Amino acid sequence: MHTAASSSQISDGAGAVLLMTADKAAALGVKPLAKVVDTCLVGSDPEFMLTGPIGATQKLLADNGMAIDDIDVVEINEAFASVVLCWEKEVGPDMERVNPNGGAIALGHPLGGTGAILTAKAVHELQRTDGEYALVTMCCGGGLGTGTLLQRV
Repeated sequence: MHTAASSSQISDGAGAVLLMTADKAAALGVKPLAKVVDTCLVGSDPEFMLTGPIGATQKLLADNGMAIDDIDVVEINEAFASVVLCWEKEVGPDMERVNPNGGAIALGHPLGGTGAILTAKAVHELQRTDGEYALVTMCCGGGLGTGTLLQRV
């Protein structure tokens, strides 16, 4: 059941992520903060469309020979509290590492900005804590889930 108390508000906001190859960064004298290790897009049952982050997390971890305990920071879209709670039940993370500076229910959910905002939060939390790996995952409607594995450089 989704109610105003368990859903994020729609709000204004923005995020920015600058992506480039390592060669381009070197040529421009730009020091990268992190690198994209892997990404995925998975389908899930559209009847339970908010479960996409579970499959995306499982795929990224399996494809990279990792366990959830190898991840220092997780940013998961919290459009609805049930997304994070269901993901927690299935994946079993240390919840101290999940949305450590607040999720969308606390901070807002600007439509179209979720990916950039979660990525920026994850990268800066890795820098702040000297972590190595971050996982960004979200449901994107229609039974899809996406995931990105980042590594601090």
